[in-house]
Amino acid sequence: MAGCSIRILIMAALLMAAVHLQVSAQECQSDIEGLIRECTKYVTKIGPKIPPSQACCDVVKNANFQCVCQHVTQQVEQIISIDKVVYVADTCGKPLPHGQKCGDITIP
Repeated sequence: MAGCSIRILIMAALLMAAVHLQVSAQECQSDIEGLIRECTKYVTKIGPKIPPSQACCDVVKNANFQCVCQHVTQQVEQIISIDKVVYVADTCGKPLPHGQKCGDITIP
């Protein structure tokens, strides 16, 4: 039951962050929506590192991360694991450039 409650809290926080992102990121809104919809469970801080689904990879391969990263808020940074984000991007065949800023986080 505790696992279910944690998942609900994570989804609520992601939805709040998504609303903020959508308002400020019109040019890459569909990328952000797709990443939230398909990749959330692969990049949250809670839980093990698991390989992303094909649906997640399809979104990752087509996402404009330069745009998406410009709209990452501190709320989002508190929820996602940058290590998992790098892992998902690498696994999907679209590694993020080393040194790229994503919100306040620099890709290692």
